[in-house]
Amino acid sequence: MGLTKQDVLKLAKEENVTFIRLQFTDMFGVLKNVAIPVDQLGKALDGEIMFDGSSIEGFVRIEESDQYLRPDLNTFTVFPWRPRDGSVARLICDVYTPDQEPFVGCPRCQLQKVLEEAKAMGYTFNVGPEAEFFLFHTDEAGRATTITHDNGGYFDLSPVDHGENARRDMVMTLQEMGFEIEASHHEVAQGQHEIDFKYDEALATADKLVTFKFVVRSIAQRHGLHASFMPKPIFGINGSGMHLNQSLFKDGKNEFFDPNDARQLSQSTYQYIGGILKHAPAFTAITNPTVNSYKRLVPGYEAPVYLAWSEKNRSPLIRIPARRGVSTRVEVRSPDPSANPYLALAVMLKAGLDGIKNEMQPPDSVDCNIYQLTEKERIDMGIGSLPGSLKEALENLEQDTVIQDALGSHLYQRFVEAKRIEYQNYNMTVHQWELDQYLSKF
Repeated sequence: MGLTKQDVLKLAKEENVTFIRLQFTDMFGVLKNVAIPVDQLGKALDGEIMFDGSSIEGFVRIEESDQYLRPDLNTFTVFPWRPRDGSVARLICDVYTPDQEPFVGCPRCQLQKVLEEAKAMGYTFNVGPEAEFFLFHTDEAGRATTITHDNGGYFDLSPVDHGENARRDMVMTLQEMGFEIEASHHEVAQGQHEIDFKYDEALATADKLVTFKFVVRSIAQRHGLHASFMPKPIFGINGSGMHLNQSLFKDGKNEFFDPNDARQLSQSTYQYIGGILKHAPAFTAITNPTVNSYKRLVPGYEAPVYLAWSEKNRSPLIRIPARRGVSTRVEVRSPDPSANPYLALAVMLKAGLDGIKNEMQPPDSVDCNIYQLTEKERIDMGIGSLPGSLKEALENLEQDTVIQDALGSHLYQRFVEAKRIEYQNYNMTVHQWELDQYLSKF
C-alpha cells in the first residue's frame, strides 16, 4: 500500500521536518530541487507547486515556461543528516503541464509510459543496478582533482582502502533511507568503489539511482573527498560502469526462467536479448551519453564493446548470470553512471519488448573471450561492435524509430540537438594531448 497525503503530513510532523526538497531531473539526469518550507507541504502534495521550466535543460521555451510538480508520495524520505533546527525531507516529482498532462520532456514520465506498454503485455520490469564511482581528493579550494585516496585493488581491505570509512557512511545512510544494500566493495581501479542495492521495479530503481548518486556525493564531501560518476576519469585504468540486471515478471513469477530449457531460459528471454542486441547501437547514445563515455568503451578494461551474449564470460555486451529461478536475469554491461536512469531504463525496456513482440532470436552465445579474437574472426562470427563515439551513437539513434519512440519526439529532438553541440565543442577544443604531441614537433 502506498502512502497517502495524510501519512506524509503526519510523518513530516513526527520527524520535525522544516524544509522539503521537491526533486526531479532534467533530460541529462541532473537532479533539480525546488525547496519549500514545511507549511507549503499540503499545497505541494496537491500538485500545486509551480516552477519555471524554461530554465531547465531540454524542457521548454520561455513562452511556455509554467510547469507543475506532482510528487510521488511513496518517495517521501527524510535525509538522515540533520541541520541543527529540524530536518529536511524530499519527494521525487513528475513534471506536469498547466493542463494537468504529464510533460513530454519529463524523463520520469517517459519511463512510466514505456512501463505502461510492458504492463499492457502483462509484464512488470525489475532492475538491479551495479553503479561504480571514484573517490578523489579535493584541492585547497575544494575543487575535485583526479588524485585517488588510495592504492587499493579489487575487493581490497584496509589499510590501503582509505575510502572505506566514507563508503561505510554511504552504506549506512542509504540503509537509513530504506535501501537494501547487497554488496559494497572496492573495485579494480585505484579509488574506485561499487555499492549494489537490491533489485526493484524499474521506476523505484531509477528513483533510487538518482538518490544514490546524490547521497554518495554528499557523504564524500563530508569526508573531504569528491565522488565522481564520470565514466573514464583517468587514462590507463578501468572506467566506471553501471551494469543493469533486468528481468520481466508476470503474475509474480520470473518470466525469464524456464526449467525445461537447456539453459533454463524462456523463449521471451532469448527474444529480449535479441531486441537488446538489435537496438544497442542506437540506445547507446542514451546509456552512454557523454563524449567521455566512449573512452571507457574500449577493449582491455573490462567494459564490453561487442554485440554478443554469453553465460560464461564478461567480454560481451550481455551476460546471463548463473543463478536461476526468481534470480534469472539479463545483465546489460555497457551503460555507465553518467546516463539518466529514467531514460536508460526506458530505452532498454523498449528494445527488449520489441524483441519479444517481433520474436527476435539472438545469434548463438559467444563463450570465448571476444577480446582475443581477430577482427576477421569476429566478422566471421557475425559479432558487431558498439558505436565508437558519441557522434556514431547519435547517428545510430537517428536511424532507429523504436528507440526514438521510447524517448518521445520532444526528448529525442532536444537530446540529439544538445549532444551534437557537445560533440562539436569537444572536437573544436584543443586538448593537452595535442599540445604534448605537436607543439614542439611542428
